[in-house]
Amino acid sequence: KIFSRSSFWLGNETLKVPVALFALNRRRLCDRLRQNRDVQKNSVVLLQGGEETQRYCTDTGIVFRQESYFHWTFGVTEAGCFGAVDVDTGRSMLFVPQLPESYAVWMGKIHPPEFFKKKYAVDEVHYVNEISSVLASKKPAVLLTLRGVNTDSGNVSKEAAFEGISQFNVNNKILHPEIAECRVIKTDMELEVLRYTNKISSEAHKEVMKAVKAGMKEYEMESLFQHYCYARGGMRHTSYTCICGRNVFCSTISLELNFYFFPLCFLFSLFDMGGEYYCYGSDITCTFPANGKFSPDQRAIYEAVLKSSRAVMKAVKPGVAWPDMHRLADRVHLEELTKIGILKGNVDDMVKVHLGAIFMPHGLGHLLGIDVHDVGGYPEGVERIDLPGLRSLRTARSLEQGMVLTIEPGIYFIDHLLDQALRDPAQCCFINNDVLQRFRGFGGVRIEDDIAVTASGMELLTCVPRTIEEIEAFMAEGQSSGKSFDCLSSQKQ
Repeated sequence: KIFSRSSFWLGNETLKVPVALFALNRRRLCDRLRQNRDVQKNSVVLLQGGEETQRYCTDTGIVFRQESYFHWTFGVTEAGCFGAVDVDTGRSMLFVPQLPESYAVWMGKIHPPEFFKKKYAVDEVHYVNEISSVLASKKPAVLLTLRGVNTDSGNVSKEAAFEGISQFNVNNKILHPEIAECRVIKTDMELEVLRYTNKISSEAHKEVMKAVKAGMKEYEMESLFQHYCYARGGMRHTSYTCICGRNVFCSTISLELNFYFFPLCFLFSLFDMGGEYYCYGSDITCTFPANGKFSPDQRAIYEAVLKSSRAVMKAVKPGVAWPDMHRLADRVHLEELTKIGILKGNVDDMVKVHLGAIFMPHGLGHLLGIDVHDVGGYPEGVERIDLPGLRSLRTARSLEQGMVLTIEPGIYFIDHLLDQALRDPAQCCFINNDVLQRFRGFGGVRIEDDIAVTASGMELLTCVPRTIEEIEAFMAEGQSSGKSFDCLSSQKQ
């Protein structure tokens, strides 16, 4: 890693990220906390960074990735650190591990505190073993520590703890909702990083699209994506475990948290993959035929999903309720499935019995940032809608300028859900089972793009071939040229 003139940079054509990004984040957090009537004068925010971990009982280290709240606040890449921010003054303190002399033998130079002060542009740097005495010298009225539930995972954030913390007045309720809300709205500097992650990930998806051919394995496509992201974009991490589906028999693909399970047959390829740079992520899904040519049925379903995607994009703007965007996508799907002949009857009546959730059981999309399913989806006062499909939404908020989200409609033919609908008198009357049989084993189509909400609409961050004509032309060009890893265009979009 290269920190040049207070920027994170991996060299070559990778993006330079100014550490001023994190100074601005700290200012925003302090401004927000000072507006909170429950925050006392002389309060200090205290966060604990991530720690190195090993593979089970071995001494094999797992590649470190910083804890997300700590990264948002400080941009620190090292493990084992603490950070503090004086809410009244905005002064920042970083606490780094005091490494043993043996570290210099095996791992390289041991840097003094002054090195980290300059590297991260913070006001003070001390060793972790000094944290109790340093904080005591500041005489804080209260330490604001982070404790709260992640509404996607149900897990609780790790609260800062150190030997001697019992001598301080600690409040672990105020900070979490405030810092999570700060993360929901991206600054211009954060948007630049997200544009970069999308650009590199989009190019990597295009490399996969050019390379795919009969007989290749899913892991080869995943490997190609990861290689491009790392070699060209400096992305050692992906935002989540890649989802790659193409098999002679229908296979089940699931996200790590078992959010959804979608069968995909070998004629269609679905790749849900996103690279991560300096902890900021991306989340893109492309679906296309492995042979580069859409069959009539593939064309019909793909165009239905694309139509719903574009309808949502056209409707997105500040003030729009995200559940209404999910309902819009559902309605377009039902209308298109009726045109295809899979469904019959009145679409309004289909909506009343939640038929759309049979074909799209997941939510339309989610917030995106330092985490692929970014925080702040359900703050206090925003309730989950307990209805089919809608209950799977990772946020039910109204859109605001500066939010970054995924738009990922999909139509899937999942035997379990189809059989369930056919047994339900309220739903089966809308299904033309003779036509539906033709799509059994079809799998599914998902189209996922990342967008930023602007003052009057949205900015599309993802740039991959999307129309059938674009995909077929691009794949034909790739198969004829046999080339890969085209030169990147300029960093800035």
